[in-house]
Amino acid sequence: MSAPLAPRFSPPPLIDWAGIRADFPLIAGQDLIYFDNAASSQKPKVMLQAMEEMLSHSYANVHRGVHSLSQKATDQYEAARKTVARFINAADEAEVVFTSGATDSINTIAFSFGEAHIQPGDEILLSGMEHHANIVPWQLMAQRKGAVIKAIPVLDNGSLNLESLDALMGPKTKLLSLVWVSNSLGTVNPIPYIVQKAHAYGIPVLVDAAQAAPHMPLDVQAIDCDFMVFSAHKMCGPTGLGVLYGKRALFENLPPYRGGGDMIDRVSFEKTTFQGLPFRFEAGTPHILGAIAFAAVLDYLSNIGLGHIEERERQLSHSLRSQLKADFPQIQLIGTAPDSVSVVSFLLKGHHPLDVGVLLDNQKVAVRTGHHCCQPLMDRFGIPGTVRASLAFYNTEEEIQRFLLALRKTIHLLR
Repeated sequence: MSAPLAPRFSPPPLIDWAGIRADFPLIAGQDLIYFDNAASSQKPKVMLQAMEEMLSHSYANVHRGVHSLSQKATDQYEAARKTVARFINAADEAEVVFTSGATDSINTIAFSFGEAHIQPGDEILLSGMEHHANIVPWQLMAQRKGAVIKAIPVLDNGSLNLESLDALMGPKTKLLSLVWVSNSLGTVNPIPYIVQKAHAYGIPVLVDAAQAAPHMPLDVQAIDCDFMVFSAHKMCGPTGLGVLYGKRALFENLPPYRGGGDMIDRVSFEKTTFQGLPFRFEAGTPHILGAIAFAAVLDYLSNIGLGHIEERERQLSHSLRSQLKADFPQIQLIGTAPDSVSVVSFLLKGHHPLDVGVLLDNQKVAVRTGHHCCQPLMDRFGIPGTVRASLAFYNTEEEIQRFLLALRKTIHLLR
């Protein structure tokens, strides 16, 4: 059963991509080719400026203080939450919880949803292309609760086998948790279709958008997902900050994942009561600086336009993929799904990915090698890992040509 591809966007001709690249100090004017954006993206000046401004003029702990500096910091922190809510089109900013990353967000739901809803014999449905962060938390929950993990198979081209959904979904399926964009293949899964399919069976859906958020517009209401997670550091924001979105109707009745300050209503040695959303899931001092800096980054990305970023990266990805196919018979592309983002995984036949990565690094080309925290997927293809070149909107066609020259030299050296 097929599903419609994601919409295409056409950027206006006047976007100054060279000027945008200049906004990123580490790569602007540098000789380095940074093709490791799926691991973590580079940071624009607006993020650095937001951090310096906050630390210099308004830093204090939030929510706890009656003094004016704490009030100012609290206002900025909560304004950041509203910015995230607008960015993903959440119905209510209370549906946005700040975490330490996408991994922490998934662990939160795996624990809390598991405690509230999972009984022995219940099933959690994943996909065969999941990052370990969307496998291990569910396995831990399943071991604790006596649940069963199932996975949607992956086809030879790196797409999900959508024909298997009806056979995998049933009354025992309590939640579907899957990746929107594969971090190792670049495959874009048809999430709106899959969510609709799951909801027809009464199954809530968690979408891991860690690799989707940097590349395309997000609209949780249009997608109709029940939970969504992503990380700031993969979309030009700071490390140590993640977002957990949840529909209020499901989210507000889940038990807290961690206990501590700021998430409580009242504490006694006999009993503790908890705050409502979003605070019951934000125990302790949050990443105040990170949230405020991330809001500045989201405004920056919104000003460029996520649709324009998506089309820019698709053009770069198409250029790289087509030239690898046409000019490098020694290269085997891993993941050839019809809809993908700017993540290109490949093998140089007869050579380990690590050797290729080291030789490229010697030529100032940064790529990622290994299993990319997707060992079940690598096992599915019978390979130890891949070389992964992942591009962002601030990369250029000139960098692609330099990368291909470095790859030719690498092939020559390995002979």
